[in-house]
Amino acid sequence: MTGCYACGREAGFEGLPLYERIAVDAHWRVVHAVDCALPGWLVLLPRRHVVSMAELSEAEAAALGGWLVRLARAVEVVTGCEKAYVAQFGEAAGFRHVHFHVVPRGRELAVELRGPRVFGLLRAGERAVSEEEMNVIGGKVAAALGEVR
Repeated sequence: MTGCYACGREAGFEGLPLYERIAVDAHWRVVHAVDCALPGWLVLLPRRHVVSMAELSEAEAAALGGWLVRLARAVEVVTGCEKAYVAQFGEAAGFRHVHFHVVPRGRELAVELRGPRVFGLLRAGERAVSEEEMNVIGGKVAAALGEVR
């Protein structure tokens, strides 16, 4: 799909860095959020272009809940956060592809960044988690996913 960041990245799957293919199955791909100031912020993406949850196939829908629970558990193990937020909007230009944010909410997260305001940590520029750190976190999440069921 032209202009869709997720589809563009999926098309080059074999060459993606670890942080963009932390875990995959036939329907879903797990990535670390890019240009984000919060280590461990994951995104779950359908591997085909979908703009509404209503468009998910039965197989995609059946796997979705399991993925979200496993990712929340893995994020809590890897980051030590109190809980993981889960959100789905898909409204930003270039990101209208359905995707689910799995966001670590640690004790140290400032009150003014809690809840939906956590999205203020996106488009972080110089404060963004480095590719190297995203790859390290991605490896830890992949390992944790092998342990959490």
